Amino acid sequence: MKIIDSHSHWLPDEIISNAHFYHKGWGDIEANLKLMQDAGIERSVLSYPTSDAHLKLGSISQVARTYNDNVAEILKEYPDKFVGAAILPVDNIKGMPAEIKRATEELGFKALSLASSYNGKFLDDEMFLPVYKVAQEKNIPIFVHAQIVNPIGFDRVKDPLLMPVIEFIFDITMSIGKLLMADVLRDYPDLKFVFANFGGAIGFLQHRFDATYQMLRGINFVKDLGGNPSEYLKNIYVDTGGDKVKTNFLLALDLFGPKHILWGSDWPAKKDVAGSLDAVKGLEISQDDKSAILGGNIASILNL
Repeated sequence: MKIIDSHSHWLPDEIISNAHFYHKGWGDIEANLKLMQDAGIERSVLSYPTSDAHLKLGSISQVARTYNDNVAEILKEYPDKFVGAAILPVDNIKGMPAEIKRATEELGFKALSLASSYNGKFLDDEMFLPVYKVAQEKNIPIFVHAQIVNPIGFDRVKDPLLMPVIEFIFDITMSIGKLLMADVLRDYPDLKFVFANFGGAIGFLQHRFDATYQMLRGINFVKDLGGNPSEYLKNIYVDTGGDKVKTNFLLALDLFGPKHILWGSDWPAKKDVAGSLDAVKGLEISQDDKSAILGGNIASILNL
């Protein structure tokens, strides 16, 4: 059974030292390699966990270049172990297509990494449409991680526990909802979005989405999406984010199905990698579906 980690992180020293929260363990690639060897993980996708390093480094563009250049060195040194998801200079709209080209054609990246929002702008914003066009045309998947800097609700509640537990998760959830209502999920049917942590609360909200939409369409109170929300939501991909809770897997299986769920460790934020693997292995689904979740799905998305 091929195991591929779709959600892991590594940060260069320059970002760690200029950001809050992160410590040197986030820059220890040798620890990641040992973890992979011990757990039987063949490859890992390195995506950006988001940070506030841009406040000290001067711009998101500088963070993007620093991160992408440093991850590229890891990809060059360990080409069979890691897959890179490049971040973009979202503060320079015209520069984003150029960085996609540089990252994928020169630096060896196979995917992109976006935050669920940026300063209150979610991923439905027009500025991202050229990115989606290129990503769909070139079959470049987009991994979406929760925004940890000013996520939804932060203006009212600043709490060190409630932020990561609630606000991070609902920033992802709202991001998906905004993409749905902006018709991005409909207009870019071949674009592969991979949302972290089961896509937030979207699995829990599936039936409420459809029932409420049908009610409001009955009084012409909401625009016609061309189908129930769940018809579009089920086409996105989600990773497990190191989760071990069976009910969360069941919600995801009900909405997305086993072909759209990707196992992810969320290393080094979460340490019980074996437990999160066992959670998949213990599901009452076929062996083929387990294999798909543990590595087959992400291998297909990335053409590995």
